[in-house]
Amino acid sequence: MVLFVGVGTLAVIGAKLRGVLFPVHLTGFRSDPLTFLGALGDVGSGVFYWVVRSMEKAGPDVSKAIGDYGTRFIAAAGVANYLCVADALEIALGRKE
Repeated sequence: MVLFVGVGTLAVIGAKLRGVLFPVHLTGFRSDPLTFLGALGDVGSGVFYWVVRSMEKAGPDVSKAIGDYGTRFIAAAGVANYLCVADALEIALGRKE
């Protein structure tokens, strides 16, 4: 429950800072590797991806650097969620207690 709240907090704070989601391209890794990895991080936040997507109506805040921090918060939420899933998988497989 703590991890769920942590990931959610990162995602919502990122959206409140007017961060933007990386665009998901169908061409994938070959077109732009960094954008692809950013989009992979964004999608990793799970249900919070859709929450942020619905809050993104105002667009990015390009006048200040705070929007860039918000974008990183959203991606960090996805990466944290991937780490939580990997940890749960290790516990389920019995490799970790």
